[in-house]
Amino acid sequence: MPQEAIKELEKKLDPQKTSGINGIYQFDLTGDKGIQFFISFANGKGTFGEGINEGANITLTVSDENFAKILEGKLNPNLAFMTGKLKIKGDMQLALKLQAILG
Repeated sequence: MPQEAIKELEKKLDPQKTSGINGIYQFDLTGDKGIQFFISFANGKGTFGEGINEGANITLTVSDENFAKILEGKLNPNLAFMTGKLKIKGDMQLALKLQAILG
């Protein structure tokens, strides 16, 4: 499931929505099929990488199942955060920008 979710996230990286984003998002997907990956944004262009990026500006921790639900629009990211299903550490401004991309 995580690889499919990553591909779905890649589709959502519309240059019009990502313009002006600069920073590194670290994703820690937990669960049976959990993985770690990051997206490094420079001038709105996102580059994916596997593993951990020590220079990440924000780390998002979520189960692989809930991550897929967020991408499918079945789980609101705000609700996931408020109920503890999504944990965010770091730059909250970047979190808000990501929500705009996923929305």
